[in-house]
Amino acid sequence: MSAFNIHPHSPARRRTLAAAMAMAASLGFAGTAMAQAYPAKAITFVVPFAAGSATDQLARAIGQSITNDTKQPVVIDNKAGASGMIAAQAVAKAPADGYTILITTNTTHAANEHLYKKLSYDPVKDFAPISGLGKGGQVMVVNAASAYKSVGDVVAAAKKAPGKLSFGSGSSSSRMAGEMLKQLAGVDILHVPYKSNPLAITDLLGGQIDLMITDTSTGVPQVKAGKLRALGYSTQKRSSQLPDVPTIDEAGVKGYDMGYWFAAYAPAGTPPAVVARLNELMGAATKSAAAKSFFDTAGSEAWTTTPDELAKFQAAETVKWGKVIKAAGIEAE
Repeated sequence: MSAFNIHPHSPARRRTLAAAMAMAASLGFAGTAMAQAYPAKAITFVVPFAAGSATDQLARAIGQSITNDTKQPVVIDNKAGASGMIAAQAVAKAPADGYTILITTNTTHAANEHLYKKLSYDPVKDFAPISGLGKGGQVMVVNAASAYKSVGDVVAAAKKAPGKLSFGSGSSSSRMAGEMLKQLAGVDILHVPYKSNPLAITDLLGGQIDLMITDTSTGVPQVKAGKLRALGYSTQKRSSQLPDVPTIDEAGVKGYDMGYWFAAYAPAGTPPAVVARLNELMGAATKSAAAKSFFDTAGSEAWTTTPDELAKFQAAETVKWGKVIKAAGIEAE
């Protein structure tokens, strides 16, 4: 007789139910025990960008706080290159035990699937969202010796000579910020790609390109040093670091809003109890002195979520980035 034909009140049925309940209880206990014991060894934060990048700086600040809380070391593993795909793939294939975590951005989890025909990872299926970590904006900059004194000057020049002006970018956020400017202002500006924003800044300082819209941690120090001129900020709210600089929207490009975000992901299949513990640890870490110092310096702000909230936010961002990329006519590589 199969299990499906056992009489509902028979001893065999009761034994089956008891066994199932015992198994469920043991699994629940195991999950709780795992969370209580976690972390029992070093955690590795895999970062898709080079040491010194904004993502790297935040990962180190978060890691420092977690080490202070748990007395376990956090190792930073920078796997830069291929628009973050190398790092994302490495974490997607790592053991789902909570000891290998991706500290990443909208590049790997919102933009890449629209920029590449074939990804080496699935940004949804291969990961367990943990928490958002921070959000920030970008600053539109030109060489301090440039004749352009405002966003309006740049737009007017671009309309007068289509395709003559150039903008550099070394990240998907920077690239899409430039593409959104072109779309909303109705101008044609030549895109010049770089492997990183600092490399683009070097050429901007050298006069090889006309402008760029870059993350504040890269651009603001050059502005404050008097080497670059800030023309506009990329989100709907002004930067606390550059309170006198208007938003690009305020400067006349209505509807302009292009920020970036940081978030943490574990490999798919990581036990929910461990994900919950990581969410708790990272939420506390964003409030640490080290994280606050990073956010203040980078001109960004802490942003935390539940795992479910991060999943929903990522889905909405993926749609948003897809629309900008499609409107820009960018062909997937």
